[in-house]
Amino acid sequence: MSYYLGVDVGTTTTRAVVYDQTARKIQEASQTYPLYRQADGMAEQEPRQLVNAVVDVINEVVAAADLTPNEIKAVGFSSSNQSVILLDDHYQPLTRVITWADTRAARVAKRVQQSLTAQPLYSRTGTPIHPMSPLIKLMWLQEAHPDLMAKAAYVGDVKSFLFNQLFGCFKVDISIASSTGMFNITKSEWDSEALKMAGISSDQLPQVVNGTTQQRGLVETMADRLNLPKDVPFIFGAYDGAMTNVGVGATAEDTVAITIGSSAGVRVVTDHPVIDPEQRLFCYCLDEGKWVVGGPLNNGGAVFDWAVRHMVDTNAVRNSGGDQFDVANSVIAETPVGAHGLIFHPFLGGERAPLWDANARGSFSGLTPLHTRADMLRAVMEGITMNIATVFQVLCELVGRPKSVTATGGFSRSLVWRQMLADVLNTEVKVPQHFAAAALGAATMAMKSVGQTTTVAATTNHDIVMADYQPQAQAVDIYQQVLPIFTRLEGFLTPSYQSLAALQERLSHYQE
Repeated sequence: MSYYLGVDVGTTTTRAVVYDQTARKIQEASQTYPLYRQADGMAEQEPRQLVNAVVDVINEVVAAADLTPNEIKAVGFSSSNQSVILLDDHYQPLTRVITWADTRAARVAKRVQQSLTAQPLYSRTGTPIHPMSPLIKLMWLQEAHPDLMAKAAYVGDVKSFLFNQLFGCFKVDISIASSTGMFNITKSEWDSEALKMAGISSDQLPQVVNGTTQQRGLVETMADRLNLPKDVPFIFGAYDGAMTNVGVGATAEDTVAITIGSSAGVRVVTDHPVIDPEQRLFCYCLDEGKWVVGGPLNNGGAVFDWAVRHMVDTNAVRNSGGDQFDVANSVIAETPVGAHGLIFHPFLGGERAPLWDANARGSFSGLTPLHTRADMLRAVMEGITMNIATVFQVLCELVGRPKSVTATGGFSRSLVWRQMLADVLNTEVKVPQHFAAAALGAATMAMKSVGQTTTVAATTNHDIVMADYQPQAQAVDIYQQVLPIFTRLEGFLTPSYQSLAALQERLSHYQE
């Protein structure tokens, strides 16, 4: 029997999972680390903590699976994308990892959005203009920290830094490269105009490789630390959203993958680039002849966590014998669909798709004296789900309506939320049980690389238990009435977001 490792390097957690050659999960290990938020808009990782976490979880999971090192045939990688790390001429960090969640480049993004370069830039790169984009981050660094940019010999990201530490190379997979805002997705090369805007050259960026590319020959220090053969192939894989699609078998246009964790994402795999004339969606490369089209959303489960903390009655929790999330889900299940006409826009952390506005703010609309905390809780969950539906609708418009949706993430612990997703989308929703999708996708890419399988679509054959949720007619009817109002209100509110953000910033100074 051959065994494969899937490693998923996330924003606050790295997970390693061992699979056998049939993609059956054998063992799992994970390690968490902090996300540094020491300034307004900052969201950074310590790069060496990431490397140490990868080493630790690989050693832990191989030992827990009781395997000999030689039984591991390949290691595949998934990682978050749209990160930036400045490196010196020895590839050592000059900065921490500036993650996708960092919004300090918001003013630069707004300026570029309003320029004549925005549309042609998006058409070439498939990356909407937003503070998450490495291009925009680099433009901000040029203005805010020119001294660091002047010292930077190289510009890397989580994946390229990790592989440099492991192997001494400076390479990155095409999916990570194509989500930087600096990569031409039709020509498959760094975009000269984007690089000029960023103030860097292609010589400072990693070599771009396919996701199935193998890297062998661990550097001595890593070979000593990792309990693996020195020449075991490490496979570059792709970014975590794309790997989730692969992991759940959503590798064709008839299946959409939705992830609802702290944030959220809606994605479909196509066999051709899809560029949205209104710049609402991204389009990144995945593998040879495959692209990922979709939208990332800032506001997923983290917004629901906020609502639970502030709206669940502590006495009810004490009396229930459960926790506050059990109480919240019970309350929501007993509250009528549509929350008595209360609508919530969940933009507590700005928003990426479909608005691409870091200044977006949350709001309740339609409050009356009759509304209760139960209505507000349900409206929050519905608002998060309807925001996801707005991205789903754009995907349907550009790619076609899918046969089904496969949904993963922490939201799946809530049975009421699973059914709500099917009702709001008016589409069958399948939820895999107990399943690390991105890690499985990474392991599948590793299997493809070494010839264990011939296509990433092979994961549709592995043994995943799915729970199916069919849309319920009455709920669908109500949500079909609510969604247009949700969208119309969003349009009314959007012009005020920048003024609201500026007001909040001014008022915060009075409290210092």
